Amino acid sequence: RPRFAYRPQLLVVDGGRPQVNAAARALADAGHSDIALCGIAKRLEEVWLPGEDYPVILPRTSEALYLLQRLRDEAHRFAITKQRGKRKRDIQTVLAEIPGLGEARIRALLRHFGSVTALRNATPEEIQELPGVGPKLAATIHAHLASR
Repeated sequence: RPRFAYRPQLLVVDGGRPQVNAAARALADAGHSDIALCGIAKRLEEVWLPGEDYPVILPRTSEALYLLQRLRDEAHRFAITKQRGKRKRDIQTVLAEIPGLGEARIRALLRHFGSVTALRNATPEEIQELPGVGPKLAATIHAHLASR
């Protein structure tokens, strides 16, 4: 179980009042109610604190607001990059499991159909239209994707 070298002093949540209050409950349930918590809501760049009915509105030129925005944006960038990498690996794994498909054919299939979903919805005849894919391989691809 990973641990921090130093206990966090601040937890910044991407979201408004409901997300901050949920995070506060989770921290309290885990016995970490001594960690400061705030959330930044994208719409108006409001800063929310646990249990408060109204947000803190920082001036648009505030360096504190700028820091919170950069933290949020970096968290988004990290999450998106991670998700894209996972999706790409998942797609390649699904197609790589099909006997007779190597990297070049997988790339050609994805280039031709655009996505695994479109390939899954294709008929064996449509799959067979791709150069280098005969009726037997097209049937194998179709059967494999239909079974998932």
